[in-house]
Amino acid sequence: MTYNGRVPGRETAAAKRERAVKVMERLEASMPDARIELDYQSPLQLLVAVMLSAQCTDKRVNMVTPALFQRFPTARDYAAVQASDVEPFIRTCGLYRAKAKNIVATAKILMEQHQGEVPLQRELLSELPGVGRKTAGVVCIHLGGDNAFPVDTHVKRLAYRLGFTTQEDPDKVEKDMQAVLPPERWMMGHQLLVWHGRRTCFARSPECPRCVVADLCPKKGVAASSAKPKAAARAKP
Repeated sequence: MTYNGRVPGRETAAAKRERAVKVMERLEASMPDARIELDYQSPLQLLVAVMLSAQCTDKRVNMVTPALFQRFPTARDYAAVQASDVEPFIRTCGLYRAKAKNIVATAKILMEQHQGEVPLQRELLSELPGVGRKTAGVVCIHLGGDNAFPVDTHVKRLAYRLGFTTQEDPDKVEKDMQAVLPPERWMMGHQLLVWHGRRTCFARSPECPRCVVADLCPKKGVAASSAKPKAAARAKP
């Protein structure tokens, strides 16, 4: 089924699942290197990096984490200091005071309840200070923990534009995405939507004319001017 910018009157659940798989296949073919763009070498480093990425770019996080990770290689190292000792390392990340406080508090819980290790259960991760369900889901899918389809701003936006959800709540969006894709596609599906959202399907001016899934997308909420190729500039006399 192709859309060409128009939403059909009704799409069956089976047709939607078939379309969702096609969308992911095309996105993966066009972005075979899609992966998490945060740099990490251990489960703890991943957890801290994802916590720092809230309201901050991955590029900025990757700029501050080398020194941070060198100074605090283990949960024990974070747990042994005050938040003020962490703050100088992450000052440029935004909300750095709250993040430093949460990192230290999380490390103490890891030491007290998990032998200093990062749990792979989403519910346990979600209970840690500064770790919501999205962060917990991201950590899980990259460490081989609980299966999940984490929903950030990009996933939420694209899930709606592609006609896979009408929900606003991230947890409900996640359930809708899990319903249209088989579990083995959840991890890569999440990453592909994040990459596509950062590279093509922008929030304000999506590049529909060069989108590889344009004919599979109902373009919900996208202005007609964004969905059409831009007219060539007139030649000067």
